[in-house]
Amino acid sequence: MKRTLFTLLLSLLTCPGLAADLKALPPKPAPALNLPLLSGQRIDLPSLKGRVVLVNFWATWCPPCREEMPSMERLHKDLADQPFSILAVNAGEAPEAIKAFLHQVQVTFPVALDDDGRQVQAWQAFVFPTSYLVDKEGHIRYGLYGSIDWDAPGPKAIIEALAREPAENSSAAH
Repeated sequence: MKRTLFTLLLSLLTCPGLAADLKALPPKPAPALNLPLLSGQRIDLPSLKGRVVLVNFWATWCPPCREEMPSMERLHKDLADQPFSILAVNAGEAPEAIKAFLHQVQVTFPVALDDDGRQVQAWQAFVFPTSYLVDKEGHIRYGLYGSIDWDAPGPKAIIEALAREPAENSSAAH
């Protein structure tokens, strides 16, 4: 019964109609993130210091996640000349399932594997998709529970503004 209620709540919270806007958050250091990539390499969030990073927690079974992935790819391409990266963190699925999905929806940004769900817990990503914008100094500045059109003017402007901030001042509140 609890599992059914949890699944229903999760489904309701991830409905595209409930998508919200990015919310400014009090700046705080991002949790550690060191994960294997689908490509076989590893990613460590501190290695991206000096770049704005969109950390997106998702799953292939999540309809809003599937819907927003193409806009993330367009954003990735549109901001290729900016200090900006996307890291899509898959929540515990088998690499074969992820590869099958990415055969349909091709992306050029890295896909990390959170096999044991530790990153989902550390980042409090209990709804899919959950996204955070991390500034150049490694501080979470914006968050979103639900899906969004990432290449829309609003989110894109927020990312571009973070990218223009000098690294030493990027954790200052707005």
